[in-house]
Amino acid sequence: MNDTRQPAGTEAAERLREFLARHSSLAVLTGAGVSTDSGIPAYRDEAGAWKCAPPMQHQQFMSSAAARQRYWARALVGFRTLHGARPGAAHRALAQLEQAGVVLGVITQNVDGLHQKAGSCNVIDLHGRAEQVRCMGCGALRMRHDLHAELAESNPEWLEHEAEVRPDGDAALETDFSTFEVPGCSRCGVGIWKPDVVFFGDSVPRERVERARALVEGAEALLVVGSSLMVYSGYRFARQASEAGLPIACLNRGRTRGDALYSLKLEAPIGQVLEAAALAFTGVARAAG
Repeated sequence: MNDTRQPAGTEAAERLREFLARHSSLAVLTGAGVSTDSGIPAYRDEAGAWKCAPPMQHQQFMSSAAARQRYWARALVGFRTLHGARPGAAHRALAQLEQAGVVLGVITQNVDGLHQKAGSCNVIDLHGRAEQVRCMGCGALRMRHDLHAELAESNPEWLEHEAEVRPDGDAALETDFSTFEVPGCSRCGVGIWKPDVVFFGDSVPRERVERARALVEGAEALLVVGSSLMVYSGYRFARQASEAGLPIACLNRGRTRGDALYSLKLEAPIGQVLEAAALAFTGVARAAG
């Protein structure tokens, strides 16, 4: 029988600790909710609806120079928040649970790299990493801060803009972007620089999907943290776990696409609950050992 009550933080932490204690090897699937405490906003509200306009589509970015001007101008303003973000309690708790041996690995839909910064070792960046950019012509890779320095040098007046930060280093800036200069790839001369992430409308590389499927297949249970699972790229792993008969626990504020699949659903503060559950679990494990 599914348990979908909404407990207070202390009760939620204890029930999550009990879930950890019952399953010696977990696959973890995370979304934007694990990074909101780090100052990175989420795409969706607690009902699973968009909180702002949907992000740039892959085909739009690739086919329109004006779309790329808009994207990079807004990124020059908004990416500072993503670049400066630091791991929160949720990231640190998952790293602690990996070190304790109960978490086999993390499949993340986020592109912020905060799981690795917190100390997690086995992380599958399903949608890539935002700190790199790739030439879509010759495949050259470049650190994003290096490209941003070039953008700032070519467009110094844009550094004076301020706007509300949106997910993935975007900013809610609306103005005339037609004068914004976007450099091409200096290696091939014609290539388009694109963040090395999976945009909406693009496909997750098969190798990453297979690695994530193997992680779920090798686990005793799945823990979903901070994701509405509204995007199929993450939801597929909850379906895989369900079809394999694995118990699934979810810690997330609000409705998710996978609500019917969970054996345990906890709607409580993510960082607080994960941190308390991890501390309680690792303390008990050490005492038992």
